[in-house]
Amino acid sequence: MSDDQVEDPTSDLMRKSVSELERLRASGAYIPPAKLKQLLANIKVSEGSEEYQKLQWERLKKSINGLVNKVTRKNIREIVLDLFNLNLVRGRGALVKSIMKSQEVSQEHSSVYACLVCVLNSKIPEIGELLVTRLIVHLKRNLRRKRKESSASELSFIAQLTNFQVSHEILVLEVLYELLEKPTDDSVELAAGLIVECGAYLQENSKVACNAIFERFRSIITEGIVDGRVQLILEKAFLSRRDDFKDHPTVDDDLDLVEEEDKITHTIDFTAELDPKEAIDTFQYDKDYKTNEEKYAKLRREILGDDDESASENESTKGTLENGDENEEEEFSVSESEEENDENDNDEGNQQVKEQIKDLTEQELTNFQKNVYLTVMGSMGPEEAVHKLLKLEAIDPIRNEFMVVDMLVKCCAQEKSYSKFYGLIGEGLILVNRRWEDAFNQVFKENYATCHRFETTLLRNIGTFWGHMFASDKMGWEVMKIIELTEEETNSAQRILLKFILLRLRSELGMAELLRRIGESYISPYLGGLFPRTGADHLRFSINYFTAIGLGRLTEEMREILKNSPVAESAERGRLRERSESVSRSGSSSSSYSGSSYSSSSYSRSRSASDSRSPSRESNLPQEKRKRSEGESASPPHVKRPHASTEDQSSDSHRGQNILRSNRGRYVATNANTIPLGPKKAHRKI
Repeated sequence: MSDDQVEDPTSDLMRKSVSELERLRASGAYIPPAKLKQLLANIKVSEGSEEYQKLQWERLKKSINGLVNKVTRKNIREIVLDLFNLNLVRGRGALVKSIMKSQEVSQEHSSVYACLVCVLNSKIPEIGELLVTRLIVHLKRNLRRKRKESSASELSFIAQLTNFQVSHEILVLEVLYELLEKPTDDSVELAAGLIVECGAYLQENSKVACNAIFERFRSIITEGIVDGRVQLILEKAFLSRRDDFKDHPTVDDDLDLVEEEDKITHTIDFTAELDPKEAIDTFQYDKDYKTNEEKYAKLRREILGDDDESASENESTKGTLENGDENEEEEFSVSESEEENDENDNDEGNQQVKEQIKDLTEQELTNFQKNVYLTVMGSMGPEEAVHKLLKLEAIDPIRNEFMVVDMLVKCCAQEKSYSKFYGLIGEGLILVNRRWEDAFNQVFKENYATCHRFETTLLRNIGTFWGHMFASDKMGWEVMKIIELTEEETNSAQRILLKFILLRLRSELGMAELLRRIGESYISPYLGGLFPRTGADHLRFSINYFTAIGLGRLTEEMREILKNSPVAESAERGRLRERSESVSRSGSSSSSYSGSSYSSSSYSRSRSASDSRSPSRESNLPQEKRKRSEGESASPPHVKRPHASTEDQSSDSHRGQNILRSNRGRYVATNANTIPLGPKKAHRKI
């Protein structure tokens, strides 16, 4: 009983101290350091409990706010070290909130705060991503409510974050487009201020887009959309541009603290629905508090090192004592003891802290494709486009090359006419390494397999692009082994795509060089499907196809093979025998001219009568040929023609060339095949 009497006053004192401390913190009143020290001394809580976490959270917020308020150009290096000693993963919400408030109060120091964020973002990317997200959300809200001053502050911060490569320049271009879509005095003034602050960076990395913005400014001045004051602001922007933005450099030398390869740039869509994650600004109970603290302790050792850590801990402790929190030293000593106990643990926690969450959703894919398109369109030349495409942040490292090449082909397809600009970009990308080469081969196979989904105008640009890639000799012809040029294995869209590829090859190489190229010993084995050496039907189909698209010279070797093949010789003998029988039948028939019977028996070059010559075409024959034909039809039935005359052979050859252009060029008719080059139309047999 006596023991209970001893413990009760202590418990009551602790409860009173906790309630008093919570009341004072909630009211926002100033707590003298002596009184705060007394209250904390009366509170004895177990490590990891909710009360303990609340106390540590308050200390963390106070320390972050104090360090952010003290940052200047001169002490930014020391402030960064002190901040890394705090758990910035847990307190990133409070850190971002404090930075935004400080920047809003002192806009002239926006570059200093952007430099601070750039250093922190290079080690903990979640900080930079959260800051850019919240800036976009606040900017949208202020633009809707027409709060000009607040919008100007946020735009200034976004411009500086772009200069320090924390945010991608696409965000600035999207904001400028939003401001200038429906220009008003305020929106144009905000746009002018934004482009002046980051104009040097845009002029270097997106010159075409920057020039387009200034052309828009010029048209606004010409049309008189804004008043004289805003026109004067635009004229000052033009003067700044003429001087290469010398008064607004990209990054000052004393603030260039992060190496180029260590910078992490975030690409966030201005038009997307974003989550500012405001819940992390307040205290949240953590069930795994000790584990997460140990993870950050390992990350902190990796960033600062053991020597730097102890020194910076002492400095941070002194700074905290100056701000009034004299128990900060106890917090750091606890963290130091935890680090010494866990030096030999595995690094899984460190990897989890540093890992960025990547969710390959449809929205993220759309944003990536938009970035590729804007990068290509905003480049002055193919070399610049290749350089920027290689620097794009990948949303899927495994399929990144395929996604870039696929989007490049789609951009080329959407043009009104083919531009060699895309072909030169393809040449630059395919030479980077083997992964890019495999990506081009994969995209070509996919385009060939799914080309029936594209319109003919799109197929023209796609085929011309691939024709340029093959003609440049940067892309291997081995991928053409997938093509089997037969009526069964190809559809009309694939034959159209192949036509544009081959025509581009002839245009860039010339017919002589193209013949030499397809005859190379290391290329011809992969072109067996295009230029077959066996199979009469396959040979005949390929010959007729190439003749129809104006590349008949490529078929000379195939014609010799078809001519000397046993199947062709037997077919020729069958046609001669059929012709002699038809002559015999025509001799015994009436001497009156019958167009349909005459054409089907005398000029048939196939086993069916559907390909026979029509009466209208027979009536167009020269007078002498008609007389000769009538004389042959009047010959006795027992007279046979064992061999065709030279004149008949030449007539057959002439007829074989003309029949390729029958039916207005829509179909390519042959001895036994009809090759559709487009959607089929109904036609009656004669």
